[in-house]
Amino acid sequence: MSWVVGIVPVMTMHAPFAGRDYPGSLPELRTWFRSDGDCVDYLDWLRWPDGFVCPWCAGVGDWSASPGMHRCSDCDRRISVTSGTVFHRTRTPLTVWFEAAWLMMASKQGLSALNLQRVTDLGSYQTAWTMLHKLRTVMTSSSRSPLSGRVEMDETYVGGRAKPGVTGRGAAGKTVVAGAIERVGRGFGRARLQVIPDASSASLAAFLCTHVTLGTTLITDAWPAYTAAAAAAGVTHEAHNVSASGQPAHVSLPGVHRLFSLTKRVLDGTHQGSAQPEHLQAYLDEFVFRFNRRRSNERGMLFFRLLEAAVAGSPAPYKDIAAIHRKPVIVPIPPHAPRDLPRTLTGLPIDRPWRTDRTP
Repeated sequence: MSWVVGIVPVMTMHAPFAGRDYPGSLPELRTWFRSDGDCVDYLDWLRWPDGFVCPWCAGVGDWSASPGMHRCSDCDRRISVTSGTVFHRTRTPLTVWFEAAWLMMASKQGLSALNLQRVTDLGSYQTAWTMLHKLRTVMTSSSRSPLSGRVEMDETYVGGRAKPGVTGRGAAGKTVVAGAIERVGRGFGRARLQVIPDASSASLAAFLCTHVTLGTTLITDAWPAYTAAAAAAGVTHEAHNVSASGQPAHVSLPGVHRLFSLTKRVLDGTHQGSAQPEHLQAYLDEFVFRFNRRRSNERGMLFFRLLEAAVAGSPAPYKDIAAIHRKPVIVPIPPHAPRDLPRTLTGLPIDRPWRTDRTP
């Protein structure tokens, strides 16, 4: 059965505030969400801050059956707080999800699936990998307000193995990534990163039409394809001939080259170069999500925005995320047996085990 999203409730809550609407630190996170019940209640508040609204018929009557479970009085459907969201049908305890979301947002370098598995004691790397990718599905910037003002743009090449002697735009075996960033005074504003098929004018124009507003001043190098792309996107073009200037590219276009440098540092450092081409866009979306919120004084605000997007997002099954293209293999069906749930992070009171009597 497919989940039909007919109504997206609009949040009308006050401006989020640390210590009231989201935890301000990791110790506070663990104090607030000591059990899955605490997590369910928080997601319920995030999804329906003004009261329950049925996603099927928009009814507001609620015959609540249990915490986190609603029953619409109009269409009589039972709706879980996690149904139709990123957490749809998850078997992983929500305490683990919340810890993963916090760790993912707390560090500028992000979080690898292997590190998440180690920290939360998950029994499967696949579970950790899937959790992080499900959260990445709601970090896309395509639906947010496009860049404006003075915007730097360039392309870079990620991954693969280039042939000897082949460099720059002719490099083979690599994924092309277009990047753009706003110039704001002497600093830089928001950014966008997107995988593109090639560095042709058609591909560059498609990127501009998606991520840049009309009338923007586009600052690029002298690659000829930018002239046609800028005209097609309705932006003013300001080209800098890097070769003729005798200066390195990062001097003429400092913002976008710094963006590329930071991105590659995360891909090669945190993820050890393991981002496959078919999943690269998801890692870029995660980086941009954090980068555009880098001036937030509270890391908890990023956690809040991520969970806010997660309850407004759509289910993301593993088979859709994995993008595995293999020949069908007949696998024997194992006998049915109950499966253990992943370990919860629910906080249980303990009596200082390090003080236990160690007398043999």
